[in-house]
Amino acid sequence: MASYQLKTISAENRPRSRYQRIADKYSQVNKKMKFDDVLVTLGGFGKYQKLLYFLLCLPAITCAFHMMISVFIAATPNHRCKISGYSNDSYAIQSFYHERLVDLVIPPDMENDLKYKTCQRYDVNVTFNNLNMTSQNNVTLNGCPGGWVFDQTYFERTIVTDLELVCDDRRKATVAQIIFMGGGLVGSLTLGLLSDTIGRKKTLLISIILQLSFGIGVAFSKTYLTFAILRFIVGMSSAGIFMTCFVLGMEWVSPAYRMHAGIIIEYFFALGVSLLAGIAYLLKEWPYLELACSVPTALFLSFFWLIPESPRWLLSKGRITECKQIIQKVANFNGVQLSEKFWTEFDDDYQKSEKTDKSPNETPSAVEIAILLFHSPRLLIRTVIIFFNWLVVSMVYYGLSMNSGNMGVDIYVSFLISGLVEFVGYTFCFVIDRVGRKAPHCGAMVLGGLACICTIFTDLYLDDAETKNWINVALANVGKFGATVGFALIYIWSAELFPTIIRNSQMGASSMFARIGGMLAPFIANLVNDGQWTVPCHMITRTCHNLPFPPSFYVDKINRSYQIDKLRDLNSH
Repeated sequence: MASYQLKTISAENRPRSRYQRIADKYSQVNKKMKFDDVLVTLGGFGKYQKLLYFLLCLPAITCAFHMMISVFIAATPNHRCKISGYSNDSYAIQSFYHERLVDLVIPPDMENDLKYKTCQRYDVNVTFNNLNMTSQNNVTLNGCPGGWVFDQTYFERTIVTDLELVCDDRRKATVAQIIFMGGGLVGSLTLGLLSDTIGRKKTLLISIILQLSFGIGVAFSKTYLTFAILRFIVGMSSAGIFMTCFVLGMEWVSPAYRMHAGIIIEYFFALGVSLLAGIAYLLKEWPYLELACSVPTALFLSFFWLIPESPRWLLSKGRITECKQIIQKVANFNGVQLSEKFWTEFDDDYQKSEKTDKSPNETPSAVEIAILLFHSPRLLIRTVIIFFNWLVVSMVYYGLSMNSGNMGVDIYVSFLISGLVEFVGYTFCFVIDRVGRKAPHCGAMVLGGLACICTIFTDLYLDDAETKNWINVALANVGKFGATVGFALIYIWSAELFPTIIRNSQMGASSMFARIGGMLAPFIANLVNDGQWTVPCHMITRTCHNLPFPPSFYVDKINRSYQIDKLRDLNSH
């Protein structure tokens, strides 16, 4: 009988799994001197960082212009068929003769509670001699071969009125906005990768030039295809500008101030939304409005030379000397004296990379990220839930924002209120330092969902149109408040929940899902324009109310930002 001798394998000699090898690889990277420690030494959020952060927040204003401008430039005013043979026909009634002519040619739209049908007219030839005709019972209805006339109460010109994107072509305006949001998706991916390749500063410069040049080009668009393509590129550049400014600003702020920095830039976005209401009120022709929102981007080029490259990116590329020069410049500006010990520790950690002109790879590959996620089922589930949250808050936020002009009240007042509500939402976010992340985020989304569902009951049980419209405005802005809070918190919460070494990649993936949600928003607003108001209400409500339950997998965090730094703790997350 053969005998077998069992060999005891020590833990040190036991073959290690691929996951364990990846864990060892990146745990060694984390032992290096963290740049967060450098920022703390420089003052955390000193005078230089405050000035730099302010400059980086300014482009968020023009990003808001372009993200929301479709509410005005792609608006569809009330319209009806143009009366053939009446050379100066207009939507507004000009005289008794004109009123009588319109009543005989254009049928009323009782079904949608509109004064006129928008896409049909009676097939009659009305002249001055037969204005006394009183019945069209046997008259057939035709389309609008002569074109349309549009109500100019709020807009003198929009892309819809110029290109007559109504009736059979009414979907084109929605498709153009979806294309714009698709540009944001492409921009998040391509310009994000470009930022990691050539640096934050160069990527920001490219994005600014694209937004300026193609934004101006949009104003001179004469065809739908040209308009859609140029808006796609503007969407790309806007995503690149906001993302790069956000990342660059956060990379210059120490951990203790990152929550505040992550929210303050949103104030500038809200300022842009609010200013857009006033600019659109003054400029009611869409080409001039587009120019007014695009030209200010040129101002950013005037102070671009003041913005330094990200020191974190320079370290990742082994450009240590440049990084040290920037650090010394910041220290001098902030009045901080860097000790010899500081530079000795800095050189010990990073000087080797400069000699080889190659930095150790501190970012996991796509395969390594997949291994890390699938090794920890809890982390995988949490990642899926976070992606879902990003998609929903983006869809709700942009859906309500784009629908602010369909409330039955003055579009400029409604849109301004929508922008001002964002200031309230972002201010509320500062309470999360005391009560955590989970309760405010889930509570805000539930509140937004309840507000949206209440609009159904106002429509069913209120008869007075003016009262109903203003109550709907109030409820919609409560929903906007919830979406604003949810959007701001998910930025910060996601960064805290993802382990350090996969944080950047997963935040990029989260942004991609947000853009998908943004692409769904124009479709929701289009349902409202088609009179299917209950559908978007149900969609927004159901998605908002689904959020509080999955976050039971979340780890609530109070004053523990950026502490999930050890890859070996992944299983516990």
